[in-house]
Amino acid sequence: MTKPNNGDQAFRKESLTGKDPEMTFGGALSFLRRKYTRDIDAADIVVSGIPFDMATSNRPGSRFGPRAIRAASVGLAELDAYPFGFDPFDFVAVADYGDCYIDYGYPQNAPDLIEQHADEILNTNSMMVTMGGDHFITYPLLKAHAKKYGPLSLIHFDAHCDTWPDDGNRLDHGSMFLRAVNEEIVDPSTSVQIGIRTHNDDTFGFTVLGAPWVHREGIPAVIDVVKETVGKQSAYLTFDIDCLDPAFAPGTGTPVAGGLTSSQALEAIRSLGDLEIVGMDLVEVAPQYDVGEITAIAGATLLHDFICLQAIRAGATPLPFGKI
Repeated sequence: MTKPNNGDQAFRKESLTGKDPEMTFGGALSFLRRKYTRDIDAADIVVSGIPFDMATSNRPGSRFGPRAIRAASVGLAELDAYPFGFDPFDFVAVADYGDCYIDYGYPQNAPDLIEQHADEILNTNSMMVTMGGDHFITYPLLKAHAKKYGPLSLIHFDAHCDTWPDDGNRLDHGSMFLRAVNEEIVDPSTSVQIGIRTHNDDTFGFTVLGAPWVHREGIPAVIDVVKETVGKQSAYLTFDIDCLDPAFAPGTGTPVAGGLTSSQALEAIRSLGDLEIVGMDLVEVAPQYDVGEITAIAGATLLHDFICLQAIRAGATPLPFGKI
């Protein structure tokens, strides 16, 4: 007989840990079926959406990214995590905080609203995991995290360097990391950009691992460079879904051929557990260009696996199934 409290745990669940049966094809959508709440004092990780795409240079639509990622996460919520072999919610308390409210008629207010939204979460000592939105949202998120942790190393997966000219006022998803460097929010000497396949005349001190290099050398070599460059510094992880080749992530605003596979990206994320990563975002999922949800599923899985890394840090022991 079905337990009476099964289903719609996004609203009905009392605890931020554990999980209960849900229909993958129905029910209230939260990220990984976590409880929707703004009572996060007991949360280890708080997931939130930033539905902002008014800094987009090409195809808009990533404002719908958080909604699509939540929908794509339902299958991941039902089984023990692969390849880890545990339920991460036995080890970390995770809440879905909902979305940052942004009035579309006043886009100039968005950076401050996003920063304040992040402050509310970070002030509880929870880790913030964010779903975008276009990549500009990372700038106010970095500002909020730097207030707490000081200048940050950036681990940046992307097709684009996002360090093109910036005047300090632009709402532009292609220039905000130069602003972050100029404002000393990000330390480029301990930061790595991975999967880049667009040109800029200056690296501005970042270690840049172009997509061709990644394909030739492999993910283990990537991780060696990341760990050597970042060291023990507090780091922020940002993953633009267009780091993936359009074959694996067509649902994005500025796709570029020659990118990483979803398998390469997942292997990379799963290998970052030794680093002091204080926050993460995944951005630029634009579902109206997607095919069969493959972009949203890739994004949801990358976020899910990052949460699994935090479960390992909290004491979970991976129990692999077969050879991985």
